[in-house]
Amino acid sequence: MTRQRTSAWAAAAMLCAATAAASVANAATYTTILTGPKEAPPNTSAAIGAAAVQFDAGTHVLVINAAFSALQGDSTAAHIHCCTDAPGLGNAGVATQTPTFDGFPLGVHTGAYSHTFDTSLAASWNPAFLSANGGTTAGAEAAFLAGLNSGEAYLNIHSSAYPSGEIRGFLALAPAAAVPEPGSFAMLGMGLPAMLMLARRRRKT
Repeated sequence: MTRQRTSAWAAAAMLCAATAAASVANAATYTTILTGPKEAPPNTSAAIGAAAVQFDAGTHVLVINAAFSALQGDSTAAHIHCCTDAPGLGNAGVATQTPTFDGFPLGVHTGAYSHTFDTSLAASWNPAFLSANGGTTAGAEAAFLAGLNSGEAYLNIHSSAYPSGEIRGFLALAPAAAVPEPGSFAMLGMGLPAMLMLARRRRKT
């Protein structure tokens, strides 16, 4: 495992620890570190973020946990985009709720977010993504899960400085053995500031 992947998992695992109450026992977990250079085209923003996404298509539960710091503009929206033409590359349309995640902190430079969506509801999806996948939530769920598992979905945070996206990261399936059990979350004892500091430090090395 590369140092970059290790630091990404460490930061995302701590994010999960900070938002353990929203965890889903049987859901697959996907994690990422969000940066400006990962945008397409890349930008020079010094902002950093992390996300842990849990999805269980069988129970229609999507849990999104995210944190971000030092955006150069005010936050304006956040989404998961899917699906690109190749893993980890390119741009794709918005798959999840529009115009932004329900309750996502807007007009700020630093924030944290945790929300659970019912993916059997059309309101949890971008209407265009629904239409492109048979016009049903079942079709959207299947396409979204395939995109997550193939590395073709990314979480993007938009800002007033970068309207098309200031920081993003492609979501990758986290190894089951690396996901902390609910009872061990409190033992990690690290919150948002420490998580983002670790991610920033590791990214510079």
